[in-house]
Amino acid sequence: MQKFWTYLIASSTVVSSILCMNAAAKAEPLPVPVTNSEQQVNNSQEQAVSQVTSVSQLSDVQPNDWAFQALQSLVERYGCVAGYPNATFRGNRALSRYEFAAGLNACLDRVNELIATATSDLVSKQDLATIQKLQKDFSGELVTLRGRVDTVEAKTAELEANQFSTTTKLQGQVVAVVSDVLTNKQVDGADISGKNTTLGSRARVELVSSFTGKDTLFTRIQANNISSPSINTNEGNLFFAGTTGNTNAFIDGLWYAFPLGKNTQVKLIANAGAADDVTNTVNLFDGDGAFGAVSTFGTRNPIYGQLGDKGIAVNHQLGDKIGLSLGYLSSTANNPTPGNGLFDGNYGALAQLTVKPSDRISLGLTYINSYNQPLLTGSNNATSNIVTSGEKFSSNSYGVQASLGISKKFVLGGWAGYTNSQVLTGTKGEFDTWNYAVTIGFPDLGKKGNLAGVIAGMEPKVTSSSATVTGVAKDPNTSYHIEGFYQYKVSDNITITPAVIWLTAPNHDDSNGNLVIGALRTTFSF
Repeated sequence: MQKFWTYLIASSTVVSSILCMNAAAKAEPLPVPVTNSEQQVNNSQEQAVSQVTSVSQLSDVQPNDWAFQALQSLVERYGCVAGYPNATFRGNRALSRYEFAAGLNACLDRVNELIATATSDLVSKQDLATIQKLQKDFSGELVTLRGRVDTVEAKTAELEANQFSTTTKLQGQVVAVVSDVLTNKQVDGADISGKNTTLGSRARVELVSSFTGKDTLFTRIQANNISSPSINTNEGNLFFAGTTGNTNAFIDGLWYAFPLGKNTQVKLIANAGAADDVTNTVNLFDGDGAFGAVSTFGTRNPIYGQLGDKGIAVNHQLGDKIGLSLGYLSSTANNPTPGNGLFDGNYGALAQLTVKPSDRISLGLTYINSYNQPLLTGSNNATSNIVTSGEKFSSNSYGVQASLGISKKFVLGGWAGYTNSQVLTGTKGEFDTWNYAVTIGFPDLGKKGNLAGVIAGMEPKVTSSSATVTGVAKDPNTSYHIEGFYQYKVSDNITITPAVIWLTAPNHDDSNGNLVIGALRTTFSF
């Protein structure tokens, strides 16, 4: 008996090496045969178990038995040995030749089964012959393919050796604009000539870097000599207009964004930050001047213009359909003189709740508290007069923006904004400013990538004022801003956008003749 189990131990070790311990499937174990007299005794006892899956189920086998490991391997690993029906193994009982043959046969069957399973996926000689024939028949094509792969590998190695950066992507954009006033009118006593066509351009080179795969360092260098038509009012100005010549390239945008947890994104803005760096402006036509609307008014709700350009923005997703944006931007953050700096100078602080119940519907609820940050478009009373006076002022602005996709090719949107400004120095007072707009967009009109749009609304207008001494008076009438454009996609890198802006009573004064401004924008992206 001992020789038999010793033999099986050795056999199991060899088989284990061959099959790499692959014995997940369990075969039906065969019980060790018993004699007739023993069977009669067993029949009189309770039939507890006849087959076992663990050696611990055998009541008379102990871990300190000299053959314990062998039995454990044969029972648990190969499943070819079982005990008696009364859950005993009877390891000291004499072994007959019949029992030896039955036990050996059960284990050999199990070994053969494991070998067949382990080799069932191996390639046959016939398969090898077929592969060799195919290699011979297509040897020419294989040589050509191998050559092409070698060429690709060589070019890839060259690109990796000479690439601009392993962490930075280079991209750029050029916006060229031809514009003019298409009518000859007077605005506040000044003659507005329609014969002064201008050509300007805005060139940008952008470096987008990532060091972890989740963060972004954005650096933009810009030169811009585009000017808005001179019409004696801040209404109708062009969003992409700049203040520097093309020879004066400078860093126009610099920020670093990184995640703070799963649902929070933080952005540190060092230069030229704007509303679209802080939050979603909820307007299909907000293409940062390069795409969409051409006017400042048509690009986004004017209350967003009260933000500074240096500071911090935090965006947190409260759920799949709602997000919270917080931002603090100062336009004097880098000025160390008294009354300036990050917290003692001009600033704009924003809080916005953006709700997006579906892919086609967006709603933004916005609050902005600002100090010495005027609106950028609207009547002179609503924008520049308070700045010209030199008085300090603070403002609280409230806005609602909405976008509704009626279909994939028809989007209805709009906004409304209210600003209450308090004059803090000199002859104190306050004034209220309103603006609103309705937008209609036609994505993919004509072909995929095109965009047609119409904006109709009222640019910022002072509706009441007790600060007339500072030069901020109530606007006498209402001017409407009506803008239409058609953005045509020439290619993936070029778009051409003709646009027209109609101001019915410039500077919100009916005594001024209505003005029509024309612009032709071409955008090159690379």
